[in-house]
Amino acid sequence: MTYRTCAVSVLLAWGLAASPLAARAQYPDHPIRVVLPYAPGAAGDVAMRQIQPLLEKRLGQPLVVDYKTGAGGNIGALEVARAKPDGYTLVLGATNNFVINQFLYRKLGFDPLADLEPVGKLADVPAFVYVSVQVPAQDYAQFAQYARAQAGKLNYGSPGMGTTPHLSGYRLSHAMGAGMTHIAYRGSSPGVQALLANEIQMYIGGYSIAAAYMPQGKVRALAVAAPERFAGLPDVPTAAEAGMPDVVQGNWWGFAAPKGTPPERVARFADVLHEVLALPEVRQAFLAGGFVPGQDTPASFASAWRREAPQWQAVVRESGVVLDN
Repeated sequence: MTYRTCAVSVLLAWGLAASPLAARAQYPDHPIRVVLPYAPGAAGDVAMRQIQPLLEKRLGQPLVVDYKTGAGGNIGALEVARAKPDGYTLVLGATNNFVINQFLYRKLGFDPLADLEPVGKLADVPAFVYVSVQVPAQDYAQFAQYARAQAGKLNYGSPGMGTTPHLSGYRLSHAMGAGMTHIAYRGSSPGVQALLANEIQMYIGGYSIAAAYMPQGKVRALAVAAPERFAGLPDVPTAAEAGMPDVVQGNWWGFAAPKGTPPERVARFADVLHEVLALPEVRQAFLAGGFVPGQDTPASFASAWRREAPQWQAVVRESGVVLDN
């Protein structure tokens, strides 16, 4: 082998070995489109806006949020599943998009784990069990007793059919033997207003409800479905502390890319996301909004999808809810 041939071979070998690192360092070199399958103001949108400037600063490129709403978040997720897998199109979805909807909808149009690449969790949104202040119950035990005594006469609300508050409310009503009637609203706001008016007696939702209405004594929080008490409401017990069955689930939001996106690009975005979510100012801002910063790697986020899928499949089957796009 001549000196020139040897030198070329070494350079080629070094270039091939270094190419993933180079690609990771060069990514991104133009704006990243983030598809949000829900309307502006959704929990994930709020959390995303809080950290967007920090992500952009570290990535060196803008994040362009593109709202693609409809069909319970399926339209936006499907568009990303079909997008070019180059790291420049992501979807910011929630538990429904990535896990539950595949069991709710007759024709979803895509397989979340087969067609999407989990990138990382943005935030958990702990679920609080709220009751109307006109309900004669100060804690979960009293409410369960009251609900059983009023079996078939009470209502609970949700922001829509098949949402985590709907399915969690169904399970809790069943566990209490209450036979509560579900009323689906078009979003959280009308459901909360119905709770304030005692048109419904129970509503499962996020911390923002407590922040807006508990100081005036307009709603009562019985428990939070989380491993530990939420720092913003330290007097509200966890579901386990309250003696509540483990049937209420919170929501989470996270990023995914089209399947086949280069792993070094997935890792690059995930690393920046993890770095930003660890910042004290971000943790404080999330606390004020009712969010718990995500801590997942792409692998652990994918594992969460797989772990939760059979659990939600069983809940959907039990509830009998079937939806069409």
